[in-house]
Amino acid sequence: MTDQMDVQPGTLSLMILRTLDVLGPLHGYGVARRIEDTSEGRLKLNYGTLYPALVKLEQEGSVVAEWRRSENNRRAKYYSLTPAGRKQLARETREWREVADLMSAFLKLGEAT
Repeated sequence: MTDQMDVQPGTLSLMILRTLDVLGPLHGYGVARRIEDTSEGRLKLNYGTLYPALVKLEQEGSVVAEWRRSENNRRAKYYSLTPAGRKQLARETREWREVADLMSAFLKLGEAT
């Protein structure tokens, strides 16, 4: 069994945006489940963190929410990516790749080539 990790600061919005980009509209629970599934159980989301992040993305205009019926016939708020959200996703993806490349260079220091 793998140890679960905390969501690193600044990564949750990217995970949410990417999930909505790939899978389309989802309710909050669906977003959380997909993120946990994608992490192969390494992440366990705290819903007290997820929902404020969704609200923040909605207030920023990156996602739009609408009430719909879920698979089990309950009312649920579904979140969808907006054009502004697609731009934010592209920007954050680029920034995180740059950070990952930079950190990779530092982690290679002292390794044999």
